[in-house]
Amino acid sequence: MGQDRKSTVVITGASSGVGLYAAKAFAKRGWHVVMACRDLAKSEQAAQSLGIPKDSYSIIHIDLGSLESVRQFVSNFRATGKSLDALVCNAAIYMPLIKEPLRSPEGYELTMTTNHLGHFLLCNLMLEDLKQSSAPDKRLVILGTVTHNPDELGGKIPPRPDLGDLQGFAQGFKPPISMIDGKKFEPVKAYKDSKVCNVLTMRELHRRYHDSTGITFTSLYPGCVAETPLFRNHYPLFQKLFPLFQKHITGGYVSQELAGERVADVVTEPEYKQSGAYWSWGNRQKKDGKSFVQRVSPQARDDEKADRLWDLSANLVGIAGQKPVAVHN
Repeated sequence: MGQDRKSTVVITGASSGVGLYAAKAFAKRGWHVVMACRDLAKSEQAAQSLGIPKDSYSIIHIDLGSLESVRQFVSNFRATGKSLDALVCNAAIYMPLIKEPLRSPEGYELTMTTNHLGHFLLCNLMLEDLKQSSAPDKRLVILGTVTHNPDELGGKIPPRPDLGDLQGFAQGFKPPISMIDGKKFEPVKAYKDSKVCNVLTMRELHRRYHDSTGITFTSLYPGCVAETPLFRNHYPLFQKLFPLFQKHITGGYVSQELAGERVADVVTEPEYKQSGAYWSWGNRQKKDGKSFVQRVSPQARDDEKADRLWDLSANLVGIAGQKPVAVHN
């Protein structure tokens, strides 16, 4: 098979952490990985440092905190002529210590834009590319986190996510509004809210498009990857202690390598072809821990909320009123 016949996966945030190790795992399985990242030089260096073969990856710029950049990425990807067989929405920012909201070029709060709105737009635009792929088994995977779910130990630490009635989105999500529920800015809650939105988006993609496209839509929580650069904006002491806590106290720790393998498995293995599922390996995992379909939080399984979130998000990213991709060929 020639180079172009390799299956192609796009992974956002592939220059470090789980995304990078997932890229390595895909390359090992014979896939071509499009690393969708903000910092091209850093991504190149990261890929080389893990020894990912040169012909197994390409790097295309994306900044999920800018909707314009997301659109540009899609058109740059299409220009490569590659077929899209899988999309992994992995990138996320977490800025627990900031006092004031940062804003996207559109004026939206940055954590929610990067983690949810940017990915929401990317998924909607790239559904078309996935649909056109001739691969028999196409998948779209959005990474989840235990912190979205107050029913789980890892989700009980305040502030808890709460999307309210999505008033912040309904009111246009521009200053002075910085939270999806329209309330006071809380950076940690903004992160958790955005991850609830990720799960709702996956479920709504499944509900709207699985039957008509055959695409498998899933989420996963690969375990607590305590050493990921996701925590780079946290206190240095937290960065030191958190992995130790997860390793020795909760038993929830997984290496970046293992988490990357799990992401690749959920995209490539037949046993994960269950659209609408949220895969987990549990918080107290044994090394040989088996995956299972986890029940998502009450908020994340609220279908009415999912439907309303979809419409409001479509409005904010500028695709409202566009016909669903599944309808017109």
